[in-house]
Amino acid sequence: MGKTRIYLDWNATAPLLDEARAAMLAALSLCGNPNSVHSEGRAARQAVEKARRQVASLVHASTANLVFTAGATEAASLVLTPDFRMGRSPLKIGRLYVSAIEHPAVRLGGRFDAASVSEIPVGRNGVVDIDALGALLDTHPAEDGLPMVAIMLANNETGVIQPVRAAAALVHAKGGLMVVDAVQAIGRMAVDIEALDADFLIVSSHKIGGPKGAGALVSRGEMLMPKPLVTGGGQEKGHRGGTENVAALAGFGAAAHHAQHDLTERNTRIAGLRDALEQHMKACAPDMVIYGADAPRLPNTIFFGLPGLKSETGQIAFDLEGMALSAGSACSSGKVGQSHVLTAMGLDPQAGGLRISLGATTTADDIDRAGAIFATVAGRRRGQGQAA
Repeated sequence: MGKTRIYLDWNATAPLLDEARAAMLAALSLCGNPNSVHSEGRAARQAVEKARRQVASLVHASTANLVFTAGATEAASLVLTPDFRMGRSPLKIGRLYVSAIEHPAVRLGGRFDAASVSEIPVGRNGVVDIDALGALLDTHPAEDGLPMVAIMLANNETGVIQPVRAAAALVHAKGGLMVVDAVQAIGRMAVDIEALDADFLIVSSHKIGGPKGAGALVSRGEMLMPKPLVTGGGQEKGHRGGTENVAALAGFGAAAHHAQHDLTERNTRIAGLRDALEQHMKACAPDMVIYGADAPRLPNTIFFGLPGLKSETGQIAFDLEGMALSAGSACSSGKVGQSHVLTAMGLDPQAGGLRISLGATTTADDIDRAGAIFATVAGRRRGQGQAA
């Protein structure tokens, strides 16, 4: 019998936590609709509201300002719209500015038409160009409506942490709205909506060990909200119609609660494992490139390129050796294509990139075995004259 496989693709999805599984099983026994007033309905409502408190606590937000969705993509589509309301009054958003390294759910602009979306460039280190953002905002046509800026807190491919607070200062000086995709950041760094000066945060369940298919849009307040994307029976205070998925939300809440414990200690340990693996990889392949290595990064992420090794070839090679990693984002219907993040960084996307991402249950033994597998794949590449 072969050795157990090594899972190093946590940025794509995290294994379901035991705590999340237990919470979901308990919620599945609740037969009531959470919007019904009888005892069964109230029990289901209590499970939903407990989850709301747990997720809100993870990002230091008020429970009143959290709207549950069916995932981060839906949350992005909900908030990325030119149609807002300030209380009962309509508020027009004239243009959306997104960084060039955003996840496709944000980069495509949500409900804005393509002509109303502008791209913010990034440097070769993968960090958003704040000066370029300032220049874009200086030329924003105020008569068209307020500007909205969307910048992720941490990039899903490189792990590079973005200067969100500095961007928010520029945005708010122009009276605009700051949207932050915090999907990859929660559970891997401290996230505080107030400290970030963000107007909205997008978060996801399955990146922190909750179930897939649950997410949330978190706001700073209740007065300024986007036009609903999903309408129906008025659930989620009218911001998102449809009966809540009680079991999925219970699992999300349990995962969020778990993510808050020992955050610093856990990430310090993971960073140590990541650094040890990087050192071994560099020793095996001195020509290897780690993208974004000279910028602040999440403690768990390595996005690297091996000259002569295409992304799709490398992903298959590592998989056959028993190691799960990915070629950048996992949200492209299983396709391995050129990285728009590398393109945005001014690098040759043909060089390709492979992403290793660690998690809470990654062990030193996993890292030792991953290093041995890397040495095998890198050596095979050299043995083939780097023509893999």
